[in-house]
Amino acid sequence: MRKVPAGGGRIREVLDRLAGLYPDAGTALKYGSTFQLLVAVMLSAQCTDRQVNKITAGLFEKYRTPEDFAALGWEDLARLIKGCGLHRNKSRNIVGVSRILVEKYGSRVPADREALEALPGVGRKTANVVLSVAFNKPVMPVDTHVFRTSRRLGLSSGKTPGAVEKDLVGVVPRDLLGRIHHCLILHGREVCRARNPLCSGCALSDLCLHCRSSVVGRQESEDI
Repeated sequence: MRKVPAGGGRIREVLDRLAGLYPDAGTALKYGSTFQLLVAVMLSAQCTDRQVNKITAGLFEKYRTPEDFAALGWEDLARLIKGCGLHRNKSRNIVGVSRILVEKYGSRVPADREALEALPGVGRKTANVVLSVAFNKPVMPVDTHVFRTSRRLGLSSGKTPGAVEKDLVGVVPRDLLGRIHHCLILHGREVCRARNPLCSGCALSDLCLHCRSSVVGRQESEDI
């Protein structure tokens, strides 16, 4: 069995392996502009990226710009995005965001956290995704996969998304924050699943606090 590095060495090894496992990690959402990225991220709340891409494939063919969406009634947009969860609330927010962008920002998405989070339906995670993906800002969006995998891997002991974000920003090099964000998402989807994680086939199992505790638990059960 490989020797587990201690302290900061273990964290560096986790980050190195994650980057090596997912060299092409990036957002799975499909979009043609920063505005379309914002819309896609807003739609992705409680919805899979695959489903969002199915919806936006037709949506973005007809409606491309803030002006296009601002001219819609929210009921009309709700019918077009019905395949994703909370479609009525999302529709109201997207139309509202579009109108604000047209009226206040010259139809451009602001590259500023405070301005983004002031938009209806845009929380910290959504703002962070846009800042990271569209503007290459050194931020760490924390979704359910990032929250789960970073805690299991011992990158954070935070009990809230905000606490996990703070921990990750503190241990991940600034130039790797965006990449590690996507690596953690992919690892959470493919291996470190919420239920029945694939610990036995995980390339990080010797570094993972969750896998190591599971092994100890199995051994103790066998000894009883």
